[in-house]
Amino acid sequence: MADDEAAARPATGGRHAAPEGFGPPPAGYGPQAAGAGGTAPAAGQGGWPTVAGGAAMPAAGAHAAQLQEEPDRYPMAVPAGPAPAAGAEAEAGRARGGSHRADGRRAAGGGGGGGGRRRAARSASPAPSPGGARRGGRGRRAKPKPSAGILAARTAGELFMTFGVVLLLFVAYQMWWTNIRAHAQAGHDVNSLEKSWNGQKTQKDPRDPGAFKPGQGFAIIYIPKLDVKAPIAQGVDKETILNKGMVGHYSGPESPDNPSGLQSAMPWQTGNFALAGHRNTHGEPFRYINKLAKGDQVVVETAATYYVYTVTSTLPVTPPTNIGAIKPIPVGSGFTKPGHYITLTTCTPEFTSLNRLIVWGDLTQTRPRKDGKPDALMHG
Repeated sequence: MADDEAAARPATGGRHAAPEGFGPPPAGYGPQAAGAGGTAPAAGQGGWPTVAGGAAMPAAGAHAAQLQEEPDRYPMAVPAGPAPAAGAEAEAGRARGGSHRADGRRAAGGGGGGGGRRRAARSASPAPSPGGARRGGRGRRAKPKPSAGILAARTAGELFMTFGVVLLLFVAYQMWWTNIRAHAQAGHDVNSLEKSWNGQKTQKDPRDPGAFKPGQGFAIIYIPKLDVKAPIAQGVDKETILNKGMVGHYSGPESPDNPSGLQSAMPWQTGNFALAGHRNTHGEPFRYINKLAKGDQVVVETAATYYVYTVTSTLPVTPPTNIGAIKPIPVGSGFTKPGHYITLTTCTPEFTSLNRLIVWGDLTQTRPRKDGKPDALMHG
């Protein structure tokens, strides 16, 4: 009977055509039948789809128990449970279609509506608890303003630090850079003197006391024990002579560096050849004259002659006003009659100008420059 009914139905390839491996759907089955008031065929009617192999697939509602007991026999079967009525299935489809259209309208409406709903949702969300707000904002809490005392202490500390840096820079300049510049200047002056002397046709020392202008170099001093070699210039001006690494000759006129205005003798003259030099900074040629002792030698080279002096005595400390130390017969030196003397003066203690340190010597040898260096300079 089932075969006769199947033969009577035309095999259409429409929307509800039987897929390959299944029999044709029975009359009145499908959405069209359901929409026309039809119902699913009763259990046991022919025309239900068949699974591969020719086995008929039972109705979902009539044979749910059989599907659950024999799932391997019907691999294409739907899960067990009653088949939905055609009207209910159509109603569900219309509901789904309406939902999709509504979603489409919302999407087409742009982000404004969605943003408004999201803002509304955020505004409707409950506010965080006070404890949570404190925990979350602990890292961003505003720091309290420092008090006036703290600000003053910070300012004072910064000023002291700045002052300390400036002081260190000044010390470095005085102790290091001024020596470099002064040594370079003094070396240049020594070379200039030696070159000028070697270029002279006749070498002789001028006898006129005013032969040299203030600041002009005219001799070179050697202190072999201290490895000192420096130019000697006319005058004792601090800026133009002493700060340039040169040794100054007390030659007047009166000035802050030579308050007495005393005119001391030249090496080739009878009297006291008085000299001044820095003990610290600016070349410091007399820094270690405190180490000179009786019997040490000091050599003065001029255009024509080497003058060799031997140290006789020292005066460790004396006031700057003690002008008697550089008189023709120096007071306190032990000399009692006119002669050819040398006096070296410098500041003491070191790094101050409170007092003066004095070294005296007596001329013990002269040697023409053309005859070569004296023995006092031959060890080097």
